[in-house]
Amino acid sequence: MGAERTAAPWVTLAEPAAGGRTGRGRTGGGTGPGGGTTRRALVVRLVAAAALVVLVVVAVGVLVARRLAEDEAINDAARSAELLADVVVEPALGAGLLSDETERLAFDELIRAQVIGDDVVRVKIWNADGTILYSDEPRLIGETFGLDEEELEVLTDGGVDSEVSDLSAPENRFERGRGTLLEAYHSVTAADGEQLLFEAYFPYDRVSARTSELWTAFSLLSAGSVIALIVLLAPVGRRLFVLVRRAQAERETMLLQAVDASSTERMRIAGRLHDGAIQDLTASILALRSAASSARTAGDPALAGRLDDATATLHANLGGLRTLLVDLYPPSLTAAGIRPALDDLATAVRGRGVEVRIVEGPHRPLAPDEARLVFRVVREVLANVVKHARVTEVTVELSASRGRSRAESVVVEIHDDGRGFDPQLLRSPASGHVGVPLLVDAVQSAGAGLAVATAPDAGTSWRLELPGAPAARGGTE
Repeated sequence: MGAERTAAPWVTLAEPAAGGRTGRGRTGGGTGPGGGTTRRALVVRLVAAAALVVLVVVAVGVLVARRLAEDEAINDAARSAELLADVVVEPALGAGLLSDETERLAFDELIRAQVIGDDVVRVKIWNADGTILYSDEPRLIGETFGLDEEELEVLTDGGVDSEVSDLSAPENRFERGRGTLLEAYHSVTAADGEQLLFEAYFPYDRVSARTSELWTAFSLLSAGSVIALIVLLAPVGRRLFVLVRRAQAERETMLLQAVDASSTERMRIAGRLHDGAIQDLTASILALRSAASSARTAGDPALAGRLDDATATLHANLGGLRTLLVDLYPPSLTAAGIRPALDDLATAVRGRGVEVRIVEGPHRPLAPDEARLVFRVVREVLANVVKHARVTEVTVELSASRGRSRAESVVVEIHDDGRGFDPQLLRSPASGHVGVPLLVDAVQSAGAGLAVATAPDAGTSWRLELPGAPAARGGTE
C-alpha cells in the first residue's frame, strides 16, 4: 500500500492554460505565490476603497450635520423665545395671572393668537417657587414642580437658555405624543415687578429639516472631493500598476533565467562527473580488480585482499557519485523517458530511508519540456519530503485526465504520509526559502497547473496537471 491522499482541500498555486500547452513565455496569472496582481483585481480594490471612503464620509457627515443642526435649532429656539418674551409676553403681563380670571383670559387669548402656532406648541410661565402661573394647557395651571439650577439662574440673572425637552418629566406629561421638542427659557418681569420665567416649546422638525440641508451640502462636497481626488490619482495609480506589472515581469524573467541557469549548470556538472570522475573511477576499479586477480594467481593473498578492499571503497564512492549524478540531471530522462528517470529518483530517495512507489497509468507521450518539468517537480517535492516531512512512504502517480475540451492532460500526483503543514505558509514563504515559488513560476511559465492539499498532521498531496492540445491522443510513453 502506498501513501494515502490527504483529505485536506486542494489549494491552487498555478492554473493550467485554458488552450493546452503553451511552453515558455507564459507569465503568471496571479493565482499562486508567484502570481501578480491583475488589472481587474486592482480596479476592484480601488473602487471598494473609494466606496468605503465615501460611506465613511457620508456617515460622519450625517453625525456632524445632525449635531450642527440641533445646535443651530437650539440657538434659534433661544432667540425666538427671547424675542417673544420681550415683544409679546412681558408687555402683556399683569399683576395677577392666577387671581384675576379676566386678566388671565385676556392673556390666554393673546398667547393663542400671537404665540401658539406651527413654531410654538406650548407656553408656560413659572414663578420662583416652581408654580405654573399660566399655560395654554389649563390642567397645568397652579401645579408646582420646582425649578432646576439652570432655570433658577435664568430667572434670577436674566438671559436665555434652551435644550431638548425631557418628556419623561411630570411637568411635560401633556407634551408627550408630539415627538421630540425643544424648550427655551427667558426671564420676564410682571407689572408688579415680580420676576417670572417664560418657557416656550418648539417642534423638533426644524432640526430634521436643517439636518437634511446640512447633510446634503456636506455629503455632496465631501463625496465630490473624494471622487475628484480619485480622478486626479487615477493616472498615478495606472502608472503604478504599469510599474508593478513591469517589475513582476522582470522578476519572473529573472526567476526563469535562474531556473534555466540552474538546469544548465546541473547539466554541465553532471556531464563533467559522468565524463570525468565516474569514468576514472570505473577504470580504476577495473584495474584494481585485474591487479587483485593477478596477485591471487601469483600466490600473494595479502596483496589481493588489500586490492579488493580498495576496489570496494572505490565502488562505494562510484555509487555515491552516480546517485549525485541522478540528483543533478538524470541521463535517463533524455535517453529513456520519464519513467526510468523517476525510478532513478526513487532509488536515490529510498537510500535515505523513505519508501517510494511509482505508479504509471496510460497517458499521452510527454514532450521533452514536459518531461523535464515533471522530473523537476517530483525531484523538488521528494527533496522537501526527505528534509521536512518525516515520512515513511511516498507514492508518485502518473495518469491521464480529459477536460471539457476533450484535451487529454497528464496528471502527476505525489502523496506522502508525513506531518503536513499549513498551506498558507506557501503564500508568504520564509526569507531565503524560494524553492516552491521558483517551482510555481516554472509551472506557470509552462502553462501547467499545480495544486497542493495538506494540513498539519494530515500528510501532503501535490498535483501537477499538464494540459494537452484537443487533438492529442493517449498512449504510454
